[in-house]
Amino acid sequence: MFNQKIYEANDKMISLISDNYGLLESLGRFGINLGFGDKTVSEVCREQGVDSYTFLAVVNFSINGFRSSEGIERMSVPTLLHYLKASHEYYLDFQLPRIRQDLREALDDNDNLARLIMKLYDSYDHEIRQHMKFEEQNVFPYVEGLLRGEASSDFDIQTFSKHHGQTTKKLHELKDIIIKYLPSDTERNNRLTSTLYDLYKNEEWLGMHAQIEDHIFIPAIQLLERQLNQNDVSVKISKMISQNPDSSEALSDREKDVIVALVQGMTNKEIADHLFISTNTVITHRRNIARKLQIHSPAGLTIYAIVNNLVDISSVKL
Repeated sequence: MFNQKIYEANDKMISLISDNYGLLESLGRFGINLGFGDKTVSEVCREQGVDSYTFLAVVNFSINGFRSSEGIERMSVPTLLHYLKASHEYYLDFQLPRIRQDLREALDDNDNLARLIMKLYDSYDHEIRQHMKFEEQNVFPYVEGLLRGEASSDFDIQTFSKHHGQTTKKLHELKDIIIKYLPSDTERNNRLTSTLYDLYKNEEWLGMHAQIEDHIFIPAIQLLERQLNQNDVSVKISKMISQNPDSSEALSDREKDVIVALVQGMTNKEIADHLFISTNTVITHRRNIARKLQIHSPAGLTIYAIVNNLVDISSVKL
């Protein structure tokens, strides 16, 4: 863009746009309308229901590649989701059809090379739509589920990030052909030059769109996934404790001894030697413990032992 300034919440919104007119498109994608006078970024965002930190994070990244050292935890995922959905709508419903119309008006339908250009553009259009359709049908609903506290075993954001990339090969071919093809008559030449400029600008926009997803959106969703998984573990622990408040009474003293040894990190043989019993007997005790408590993991047994005061946490092997 035009400068290396890092914009802050108390900067005037009009200054941000005056310095970087390319951000005008971003305002609408955040749901920010023009007509904000001399209000600051913070004031405009607050009045129009946009998280100012997330807005500035995207703006500063778009301008300078700047990412705050405060981390991703302050990002508003609903704001990011709104921005990305609106970006898709703008690109698919307005930009791609408009460029196609401009191409048709600039080209001679009777020219074989012109038909090739249109075919390449339609192929490029199709690939972009397929990629964004995948996001709209899979990624965005998944994120909305996370926001509702719903985990999914069928998808995670890492699956998306591994397959995320730009569609650039066909666009490069298209631009090269147009540059070589530019017709001699002035009107068509001017129209095609203008359309070529739009293609370059949209390639630049699409690249930045992908980077915002890679460096801001995906990390924010990964954090949300971790938080949800932690909450899910806590809920399961709470259920386990509430469902077995007196379960320790069902265990024999020897079974309690086995649990203590297990959470201290002993193997079956070490437990057998420690308790002066056979390894087969240890295995039998472990099977009975799992049946009685319905706990089948070392981590679950550790939590059980701590909650039921069988061991002190300092003696647990983590």
